[in-house]
Amino acid sequence: MQEILVLYYSHRGSVAALAEQLAIGIDSVSGMSARVRTVPRVSTTCEAVDDAVPADGPPYVELRDLEECAGLALGSPTRFGNMAAPMKYFIDGTAAAWQSGVLAGKPACVFTSTASLHGGQESTLLSMMLPLLHHGMLLLGLPYTEPALSATRSGGTPYGASHVAGRDGDPRLSDDESALARALGRRLAETVARMS
Repeated sequence: MQEILVLYYSHRGSVAALAEQLAIGIDSVSGMSARVRTVPRVSTTCEAVDDAVPADGPPYVELRDLEECAGLALGSPTRFGNMAAPMKYFIDGTAAAWQSGVLAGKPACVFTSTASLHGGQESTLLSMMLPLLHHGMLLLGLPYTEPALSATRSGGTPYGASHVAGRDGDPRLSDDESALARALGRRLAETVARMS
């Protein structure tokens, strides 16, 4: 069984909901399994630290998760058209993995959630791709052969799966958003399987 890392940060649950659908898509491919991990919040108080184990949800990511994964799905909410600080903070700490090339040649994809339809989904997805390119990863998007990509009236882009949470941060995914997240997870897992 090959494991694909689904790594995300979620503030209100929307990105976590997308991660769950990506994991379902990954698990639907024979011989593939999703390893779901998250990152801790970043505090503005330098002395503040989170517990080593989160109170609920998936465990915090460790660098060995990057070493052991066969592929990576990276997710973050949008913050002014960019990934959220907790995800950026984690990625900024992966210099040793970059130097050793542990992610080079592995397939990857990205996903996000915004409060509004034009709230920076695509720029956030592109910003998350940049460090993955520096790591030498092979990026995947969503092709328009996925019917939901042309039908969606909410989230979903060719750059990756996405969700429009609205002003109140509603984490419930539309049918199209769920279908596209599962399709992206499946596509990532199928790519890993073909490369094995």
